[in-house]
Amino acid sequence: MKKIKFYFLWLALICIITFILQNLPGIPGFTELFILNQKAITNFQIYRFLTAIFLHGSITHLLYNLFALLFFGIILEKKIGSNKFLITFLVSGIIANIIAINFYKSSLGASGAIYGILGCLTILAPLTMVWAFGLIMPISIASVLWITGDILRSLGAFGETNIGSIAHLSGIAIGVLIGLILRLNKRKKPYNLNLFQKLKTPISEHYIRNWEDGFVK
Repeated sequence: MKKIKFYFLWLALICIITFILQNLPGIPGFTELFILNQKAITNFQIYRFLTAIFLHGSITHLLYNLFALLFFGIILEKKIGSNKFLITFLVSGIIANIIAINFYKSSLGASGAIYGILGCLTILAPLTMVWAFGLIMPISIASVLWITGDILRSLGAFGETNIGSIAHLSGIAIGVLIGLILRLNKRKKPYNLNLFQKLKTPISEHYIRNWEDGFVK
C-alpha cells in the first residue's frame, strides 16, 4: 500500500471552508467572484477554471460531492499515490470546466473532478465494489450507468435540469485517459534488478580455490 498524504481530505476541507465563505453574510459576492462564467474568457480571469471546482450551489450539492470525494478519493489515492491523485483531480476538474464553459453560462462544483476520479479508478480497478443506484456493483458497471444517465440528461431526456452533465462526461473521459496512461506506464516498467541480484547463488572462496587447484596449471 502506498503511503498517502490524505489529499482527498484536504480537498474536502477546502470545499467545506469555501461553502462557508459563500454563505457568510459579511462576504457578499464571494460566489460571483470565483464562479465559472464568461468572464473567464472575456476578462481573461482564467483562475475561475480552478476556483469554481471548490464552489457549490447548495448544501445537498456539497454533501453529494463530499461523499463521493471521500469514498472514491481514498481508494484511488491509496492505489496511485497522493501526487498522482491530486493531478488527476485537478486536471479532470479544470479540463471539464474548460469544456463546460462552451455549453453553460455559469457553472460550479467539484463534480467534473470527482468524475475524473471515477474514470481513473474504473480503468485501474474495474472490479472495485461500490454502492450505486441502491445496489452493490463493480465500479465499471456503475460508471457505464452514470455515463448513460448523463448522456440522456444532456440530450434533454429528463427535461431541463441544473446538473452539468457535459462537465461530468468530460471529467470521466479525462479520468479514463489518465487511468490508461498510468496502466500503460506500469506495464513499461523495467525489470527489477534487485530481484535478479537476490537470485544470485553465492559461491564460497573455498570452492573457488579448489577449482583453481584442479583446473589452473
